[in-house]
Amino acid sequence: MPASALTNTKNKRTQNVVSALTVRAQLGQILKRASEKDERFVVDRRDKPSVIIMSVRDYIRTIAPAPAAYRAIRQQAKKNGTSSLTMRDIDREIAAVRRERSAKKKANQPKG
Repeated sequence: MPASALTNTKNKRTQNVVSALTVRAQLGQILKRASEKDERFVVDRRDKPSVIIMSVRDYIRTIAPAPAAYRAIRQQAKKNGTSSLTMRDIDREIAAVRRERSAKKKANQPKG
């Protein structure tokens, strides 16, 4: 694959510059390298940078990182051992809390 390299000095990541024609011919290989190796590809069209191909994981990590509150919640969940709960487990927990609250309300209501 003909590609020249540009160095991004911010994170020392090497980006591959490829022509649109090369991308058309080798899209599968480029997508595989982007997703498996977190490589980035700058696609040139008529000698002008047109688009960037990068993995979703790389995009989230560098372009759209999780807000600090989400990171704190994730860390707390890992610490508590609740980070591996399934949606079914979560739904059960919510239902149990709602039943408890409902029972407390009924117990605290004046009889009459």
